Amino acid sequence: MSRAVRVRTTRINKFFTQHGYCSRRAADRLIEEGRVHVNGRLAALGDQVTDQDVVTVDSRVVRRRDETVYLAYHKPVGITCTTEPDVKDNIIEAVRYPERIFPIGRLDKDSSGLILLTNDGDIVNRILRVEFGHQREYAVTVDRPCPRSFLKQLEQGVMVLGKKTTPCRAVKMEGSSFRIILTEGRNRQIRRMCSALGFRVIKLVRTRIMHIMLDGLPTGEWRHLSAKEREMLVRAVDKHEVEQFTSNTRQLQPASGGECHPGVLRQGSG
Repeated sequence: MSRAVRVRTTRINKFFTQHGYCSRRAADRLIEEGRVHVNGRLAALGDQVTDQDVVTVDSRVVRRRDETVYLAYHKPVGITCTTEPDVKDNIIEAVRYPERIFPIGRLDKDSSGLILLTNDGDIVNRILRVEFGHQREYAVTVDRPCPRSFLKQLEQGVMVLGKKTTPCRAVKMEGSSFRIILTEGRNRQIRRMCSALGFRVIKLVRTRIMHIMLDGLPTGEWRHLSAKEREMLVRAVDKHEVEQFTSNTRQLQPASGGECHPGVLRQGSG
């Protein structure tokens, strides 16, 4: 007796994010507007589709993608993290990747450093959700020497736009520089935290997102994530294991002499 083959289906709005076309919310709007068809039939919210189905938007086929793309990009100062083509110096124009991709989160125009880009829309919200505590590390230079009392205030939380920031880690570097690890990502958060305490940020570079490091990636260049980085990224957002990973392997601690230099991330407990 032959065994029935189970056909794998995907909710139609998730189909759009998996193929880097748009977000689930935008997909739902397209469906509500009557612009989406499945095999010539008008699509409905909640429809399930398979690999054999033909999905179209305004009569144009949404092409299936065989490979998910994850890029690490060293964003220079002056590049804006938007996919809007009319915005001058937008990140998509700067990267010039041959497929449709979009940034995961943002990095201020006047800041530089690591940002991830992908065509996997389904993973974006899971990376950005604050409650998962995904770490982002920055090297910051302010306009004058920063005493340890200043760093302690940063760590304890600062009132920004009427709400206190989440406790974080901050370690002094040379002169007026320090390194900081955040688990939330409010708009211009570090600059506003420093400003609230009477300091002005002169330079800000993001050096790490979760387990992915900027390391020696030149400014303005990008690279594909390694197989190991991809595997850890998917595992982290699927099983929320990134905090366990970072706390066990790469905690931010001062180097000898009380300073923390680039790349000095030592093992330690929370």
